[in-house]
Amino acid sequence: MSSWDHTILTVETVDDRVRIIRTAKALKIKSISIYTSADAASLHVAQADEAVLLPGSNSTAYTDGDEIIKIAKDKGVDAIIPGYGFLSENADFARSVGKAGLVWVGPSAESIEAFGVKHVARELAEKAGVPIVPGTKGLVETADDAVKESERIGFPVMLKATGGGGGMGLVVCHTSQEVKDGFETVRSRGETLFKNPGLLVASTSYTYTSPETFADSPRFIERYVPDGHHIEVQVFGNGQGQAIHFGERECSIQRRNQKVIEECPSPFVEKNPTLREKLGSTAVSLAESMKYGSAGTIEYIVDDKTGEFYFLEMNTRLQVEHGITEMVYDVDLVELMFKQADAQLSGKGGLSADYLKSLQPSKPVGVAIEARVYAENPLRDYAPSPGLLQMVQWEQLEGSRIDTWVFTGTQVSPNYDPLLAKVMNHAKTRDAAIKGMDILLSRSMICGPPTNLEYLAAIMQNETFQSGHTLTSFLKTFDFAPSVIDVISAGAYTLVQDLPGRPTVGKGIPHSGPMDPVALSIANMLVGNEKGKEGLEITLSGPELRFLGSAIVALTGAPMDFTLDGSPIPMWTRKHIKAGQKLKIGKTTGGGCRS
Repeated sequence: MSSWDHTILTVETVDDRVRIIRTAKALKIKSISIYTSADAASLHVAQADEAVLLPGSNSTAYTDGDEIIKIAKDKGVDAIIPGYGFLSENADFARSVGKAGLVWVGPSAESIEAFGVKHVARELAEKAGVPIVPGTKGLVETADDAVKESERIGFPVMLKATGGGGGMGLVVCHTSQEVKDGFETVRSRGETLFKNPGLLVASTSYTYTSPETFADSPRFIERYVPDGHHIEVQVFGNGQGQAIHFGERECSIQRRNQKVIEECPSPFVEKNPTLREKLGSTAVSLAESMKYGSAGTIEYIVDDKTGEFYFLEMNTRLQVEHGITEMVYDVDLVELMFKQADAQLSGKGGLSADYLKSLQPSKPVGVAIEARVYAENPLRDYAPSPGLLQMVQWEQLEGSRIDTWVFTGTQVSPNYDPLLAKVMNHAKTRDAAIKGMDILLSRSMICGPPTNLEYLAAIMQNETFQSGHTLTSFLKTFDFAPSVIDVISAGAYTLVQDLPGRPTVGKGIPHSGPMDPVALSIANMLVGNEKGKEGLEITLSGPELRFLGSAIVALTGAPMDFTLDGSPIPMWTRKHIKAGQKLKIGKTTGGGCRS
């Protein structure tokens, strides 16, 4: 890294900047983070050598490329490194960085541009000899044309906006009438969301689009692959026509076309070992055909029945799930990105072919699994749940890695992605990796807004997942009943209290604790808890609660109306609650005011 003054500016999402800063520190590269008032207390601000407040609103500051470049110039920055947010796949921003005399630590603007439009990427893949999903050669202009193309390809088909992502420009169609109806839907979404009404027809029972790519959106059609695996290959190129790959990852466990669980290597490929070479060689061929430089990921849909695979897209950036590849192949991809950029800056064009090829691994070592932990509410269709994290406690195991930006006291903003952490575990076998992940997810604690920790642990415990039969349709049939309570009404004054409260906190925090510690202790003993366990303290009138999972409850203290699904139940007893039942605690009926 001798060509640099060792100063970088990290942009994009919070968790990837924390990850990048870790490697920068190891390489003794000075890092500068930008931030907004909404994430001023985040780890990327504390861990960077310097931090600069962005002007503008919390919701738009991180997309103001001109202001970001101005800060970089003012601070004497040598390079800007993106993560995996909007700017990482913004060719105009990458081009502007170069014009400002700074180094862009990532692929060229030309590569970002070429692979950012889906139908262009398909054409590039086909020229490079990469199998593509049967579909239209170009864009589809009318509903009648869409029907003709769909009948030629064969149902089911997927109507796709060629730009955009996150599943917002996709419609699966099984009949000609559904194509007609879906055509207008995709056209409207493309026009509204991506500022272009185009459409394309394709024939995969499954497809995935990157949520960060909001370019133009003509329409096209591909065949829809119902029983498929989403498998991607990690590539790295030197920008001079040479590239290597670091094996594959399976990302089939998805909700609404967004990845939830990732694995390296793919359990499907492990059962079909000749597939790894085919996937890897075609991915390298595509990267080399474009003289791709830096890290990138080529994504495929793989037919579960035939093993045939088809190109989906190329992500011209570091992926969220890159960490599990690093664990299995003992490589630091961010360090390689720095080295590639340094070679470009020093006039070498990129890493030497001999050095790059020497990094090509022969096979994976062990298995690594990643789970994405989000602040989201399972009772509200997994809607983001911003708020204060009152306690964050991560379990640690040998072979585990937690990439996170949060800690106790972090305020999760509604302005940004609610991703809190990437929990990873590396072990010798897949069974051991799964067991370790179950422990990590089950024993880690995040108190405050709802999270998906329990949901992720349930996936690890699922027999189908454990068998390795991880299709893209997995979560459609995955039955998850969270152990949570839906508060229908809160009552007059209902608090969560534990025993003995917080007598040692100080700093103006009241000691709190239950007003009736004896009643709380007895209630806990009735249900089988430790006597100091948290409980609800109810004043004057109580809440109405709907239980999503089975539970055991007891009500002690002042006498109150107490009903289960409308039927009275006694206080001072142990009561079993079934999933779906409603518990209502009414007004006090005798002496005292709290229960």
